[in-house]
Amino acid sequence: MCGIAGLYYPRTPKPVDPARIAAMSDAQAHRGPDGSGVWTQAGVGLGHRRLSIIDLATGSQPMATPDGGVVTVFNGEIYNFMEVRAELEALGASFETHSDTEVLLHGWRAWGPDMLRRLNGMFAFAVYDVAARSLFLARDRFGVKPLHYAELSDGAVAFGSELKSLLAHPLVRRAADFHAVEDYLGLGYVPDDACIVAGVKKLPAGHFLLLERGKPVPQPRKWFDLDFSHRAKGKPADLEAELIEHMREAVRSRMIADVPLGAFLSGGVDSSAVVALMAEASKAAVKTCTIGFDEAGYDETAHAKLIAERFATRHNTRTVAADDFALIDTLVGAFDEPFADASALPTYRVCQLARETVTVALSGDGADESFAGYRRYRFHAAEERVRGLVPENLRGPIFGTLGRLYPKADWAPRPFRAKTTLLALAEGGEFAYPKSVGVTRPELRGALYTDGARRALDGHFAEKRYIDTMRQAPARDGLDRAQYADFRHWLPGDILTKIDRTSMAVSLEAREPLLDYRLVQFAATLPPSLRIRAGQGKWLMKKALEPWLPKEILYRPKMGFVTPVSAWFRKALAEEAAALPKSRFLAQTGWFDLKAIERIAADHRAGRAEHGRTLWQLLMLERSMTRLFG
Repeated sequence: MCGIAGLYYPRTPKPVDPARIAAMSDAQAHRGPDGSGVWTQAGVGLGHRRLSIIDLATGSQPMATPDGGVVTVFNGEIYNFMEVRAELEALGASFETHSDTEVLLHGWRAWGPDMLRRLNGMFAFAVYDVAARSLFLARDRFGVKPLHYAELSDGAVAFGSELKSLLAHPLVRRAADFHAVEDYLGLGYVPDDACIVAGVKKLPAGHFLLLERGKPVPQPRKWFDLDFSHRAKGKPADLEAELIEHMREAVRSRMIADVPLGAFLSGGVDSSAVVALMAEASKAAVKTCTIGFDEAGYDETAHAKLIAERFATRHNTRTVAADDFALIDTLVGAFDEPFADASALPTYRVCQLARETVTVALSGDGADESFAGYRRYRFHAAEERVRGLVPENLRGPIFGTLGRLYPKADWAPRPFRAKTTLLALAEGGEFAYPKSVGVTRPELRGALYTDGARRALDGHFAEKRYIDTMRQAPARDGLDRAQYADFRHWLPGDILTKIDRTSMAVSLEAREPLLDYRLVQFAATLPPSLRIRAGQGKWLMKKALEPWLPKEILYRPKMGFVTPVSAWFRKALAEEAAALPKSRFLAQTGWFDLKAIERIAADHRAGRAEHGRTLWQLLMLERSMTRLFG
């Protein structure tokens, strides 16, 4: 796990100052505290910060072929690198190291961009071909590892793992993109097709960018897409066995490391499954870690302890305060862009705890998206069934009228918020689902903006990318489309950004075995009835895990890292909420109606309305924007 950075001049091969590359790399030194390197040639420079995981002695980067014809910098891990290496050796390649990085050099020479399809891993890398004078940038299938890039005024293309590496270059102009602010307020994160700094782009998951001397910068090309349009055939018992085998192989392949390795253990199904399969594959006790909370309603340590005892792990637990918001500024610095998933706070704490004893930690991320584990999938699937019973031309008049008449009850549990459900039924699934996965709804966002800001958006709204994605999805039904859209937007923008930034902030490598692409592709073929059944998400996965995990783990209500932000803004953070309308930065932007912010803050503090998540968004936005542009 590392940080990469670089410059490339596609038109004129201008000299590249090694100190400039070093500064860009060093801005993300936390990603690689074990070493650094810079390589430059006319028109190109590559920089690297190393967190040593595999081949500690000879895996330094930038790495070149013996003849110096191909050079690479690489962030991530190739889990099947030994198999790919054997294939390359059969073609005549000669290896000088035992690292997975060298596979990229010989793979480029043998296959060019087609090598990507042979790689099973998490990665973002750059390969410079000296003879072709081309730079190849690539990102893994699901966006586990990040990669930002920007075209500069002197003709260079700058790239780096994190936004801060680009901002270390003096020609990256610090101007905010208001469209990205709208995206952030709608979704809770700045998605991968946007950036808070105008002019900066993110290479999308499953895409590559081939930059060639003398040619304009092209659009990224897609090399992978998830397909929900096919259905697996076979008895549930056979599919269970196939699922377990995929999981077993995914976990085993991610246990290869030359440094101490462990796992995050929340006590939920996903992390417990990973620990169970690690214990099966390991001769030594697995190291596990859990963060507990000092409020019983948020604490899962008892369930984690049950799994730790069942599999005899070396378990480490630490209790933190449920109001652990002292990390706000730390997170703002780690994420660069505004990020409103408050579970980043406990995620950072569990990464800190893990780093005390291990350098690599396996997580349970990805199973909810693959196997329909989120509650919102169950609601969406149920709503789609109801929509199917009513002709499309009647849904609006019937459900829309009922929804407008039904009293608003945002404070109530979702099953009792009939107004929300009725209004959702009046819309098509591709319109309703993005609102269920978002944070601040369009009507409230609109009320927060000034007239000028609304005009500046010129029709742009955060949910449109979801609508377009769901309409174009390679899918058979509404559940497929929702999951596909989450893989395209929610997973890389929220979940994987969260675990990458929090783990890398403490120089920890996090690996996600449940995002092995073969496992995910298998899950995408499962009939909806094997994903959701009898009110249970991840139905087949849970059935398959019954021999490993107790039912009190498999079938208890999902909790996850819950942070009580609504309560914070009525108590400890009440003054922060009251200060938002007085923010110098928010006022200077001209985007926000400060009186409207004052009203929602007052209504929330008084208990007249529920605006905790929106206030958290505004707080994180104000802190992030002040740090970036203030």
